[in-house]
Amino acid sequence: MLVSLPTLDALLQTYAPHLGADATGYRNHTYRVANFYWRLLPGDTEMLQKLGIALAFHDLGIWTAGTFDYLPPSRQLAREHLQVIGRPAWQPEVDAMIDHHHKITPTPAGMQASVEAFRRADWIDVSLGTLRFGMPWEFVREVMSAFPDAGFHRRLASLTLRRLWRHPLSPLPMMRW
Repeated sequence: MLVSLPTLDALLQTYAPHLGADATGYRNHTYRVANFYWRLLPGDTEMLQKLGIALAFHDLGIWTAGTFDYLPPSRQLAREHLQVIGRPAWQPEVDAMIDHHHKITPTPAGMQASVEAFRRADWIDVSLGTLRFGMPWEFVREVMSAFPDAGFHRRLASLTLRRLWRHPLSPLPMMRW
């Protein structure tokens, strides 16, 4: 089980002031997704770094930009970070992982396997394991036990209801077909 991802931890520490009381819930969400991803598509050290970056930023725009239409600001944060660390070549893959992680249908043919694995891993967590894409329930339960919810799903429900109230014709702008 992945319990320490230095790239992810450093980024989460940097953005902890933005996350405020949601920092633990968001951290645990990212680690659950990391473990589901790694079970679906294990990789090398470089992939762990890309994964850590995509995980740190994938929902971060909720807190940094104060919006539930958070994919564009989340992608922008990741792009800026990749420029700063001198990894602009990683931008297309990390960007696609973030942009497609709320896609309802599978990613298009020809897309990198990491993008689909990231999408599935996030859906496993957001659905509380209802969607598992063949992953054993025992593993899902073990990961959820190791990284408790800490109010993350409650926070998502609250944000969804607030968005629905303010924008009834566009309640989930981050969703993609």
